[in-house]
Amino acid sequence: MGEGEPLGVIAGNGRFPFLAAAGARRAGRRVVALAIREETDPGLETEVDELHWVGLGELGRAIDLLRRAGVHEALMAGQVQHKQIFSDIVPDLKLVGVLARLAFKNTDSLIGGVADALGREGIRLLPSVAFLGDQLAETGAMTRRKPSRAERADLEYGEKVARTLAGMDLGQTVVVKDRAAVALEAMEGTDEVIRRAGRLAGPGTIVVKVSKPGQDMRFDVPVVGSGTHEAMAEAGARVLAVDAGRTLIIDKEGFLERAETAGLAVWGLEVPEGEGESS
Repeated sequence: MGEGEPLGVIAGNGRFPFLAAAGARRAGRRVVALAIREETDPGLETEVDELHWVGLGELGRAIDLLRRAGVHEALMAGQVQHKQIFSDIVPDLKLVGVLARLAFKNTDSLIGGVADALGREGIRLLPSVAFLGDQLAETGAMTRRKPSRAERADLEYGEKVARTLAGMDLGQTVVVKDRAAVALEAMEGTDEVIRRAGRLAGPGTIVVKVSKPGQDMRFDVPVVGSGTHEAMAEAGARVLAVDAGRTLIIDKEGFLERAETAGLAVWGLEVPEGEGESS
């Protein structure tokens, strides 16, 4: 698609939809946003060319709105709370059809099914970070302070544990101290596992967040942001390591500036060969 072509942005909560819309508009795309009633910040309306409100279960209406706007490419940006997806959703007929095709009733399968439904209607789902390359983590040191020798040993151990955890699709974040895994992420999310580690082990922890093997960047992008920084400050964590090229750092410049001020080290991990993206 060329400049000026409409791009659909299916918006969840947080800052991610704002960044995605801004990146697409900088690339010359006209942004048509579908704002999820249960999740999206109403302020997004001033940052896009066209905005429509839809409910979580209104897949048929969402597709109709995108097609009427001439959208052939779309992306998903921002989280939708798991409890919203599985407890509050009232599916329309289009979504009922998607649900009937699912082999597994989990979030990835559901959103993957929605992506397939969009594709059948001629709407290709792009990677969520398609217009945000400058906001992704880079390899190596992203702050002046680099991990010390002892911190690197913790980091390397934490990466092994985190990749094992992510490979089992259980969680993607591990917090380590003195070569011991203090806390492993389950359903609570990155920020809460960091806080839990702080309560258990005190200051000086190392946070490692990795991507899953075959991470589907269309709807499942690893993200760190202001909440991560706040959790690290509360816990006294000293190092954050994330996968380069796969992790979105929300408001990256400001995030790294705050890390510098706090004396934190932010490090980009190389993704192992053979762990390419799924699509």
